[in-house]
Amino acid sequence: MQDPNEDTEWNDILRKKGILPPKEIVKDDEEEELAALQQQSVVKAYETMTLEELDENEDEFGDDDEAAMEMYRQKRLSEWKASQLKNVFKDVFEISAQDYVKEVNQAGEGIWVVLHLYKQGIPLCSLINQHLSVLARKFQQTKFIKSISTTCIPNYPDRNLPTIFVYYEGEMKAQFIGPLVFGGMNLKVDELEWRLSESGAVKTDLEENPKKQIEDKLMSSIRCSLPTRKDSDSEEEDD
Repeated sequence: MQDPNEDTEWNDILRKKGILPPKEIVKDDEEEELAALQQQSVVKAYETMTLEELDENEDEFGDDDEAAMEMYRQKRLSEWKASQLKNVFKDVFEISAQDYVKEVNQAGEGIWVVLHLYKQGIPLCSLINQHLSVLARKFQQTKFIKSISTTCIPNYPDRNLPTIFVYYEGEMKAQFIGPLVFGGMNLKVDELEWRLSESGAVKTDLEENPKKQIEDKLMSSIRCSLPTRKDSDSEEEDD
């Protein structure tokens, strides 16, 4: 059935002949109400969008919407900053087995957790705890925790110490088990930082693996200490 209010030539002819009634004229207040409803719909869309969605849908809205979009973008940015400030840890916290689920599995959305299993009297464990204290102050959005190994995991073997487990949103992402993995007592804090950055737990500003720099210097030193072919030949001639 054809809409009598539709703007068509046929409907115009029927109106002129009196077959159809005159077209209804939308009142100004009704037009304003309609426009207000549409604006509310647009605003509601902004209110429910995340920062990423606002950026992705930017082209879908007209020039008149730019101010509203920017307002909600700033609002979302403020909310994100506030959430980041809440997730500030700054230190290495000691946990027990009873704390494990809450502090690791239920750490929260977007939270990286670095757990160090250690024992008193093991020098490398003490060294890593010192390094983690430095890193906890540097990377305050990462939760650094430690626990005596057998307190957290009954009968955990000492030969596996030190052990570091890395979790993200409760899911294990990396594990470092035993002294050989850490390179012994020569482990530097920036080397540990690099290893953790490879797992995603921290966002390092180091440009390359510091261990590689040490290895390169060592190899360079060895090459310098070796006699060159010319030196070898001259020594043979002297003999």
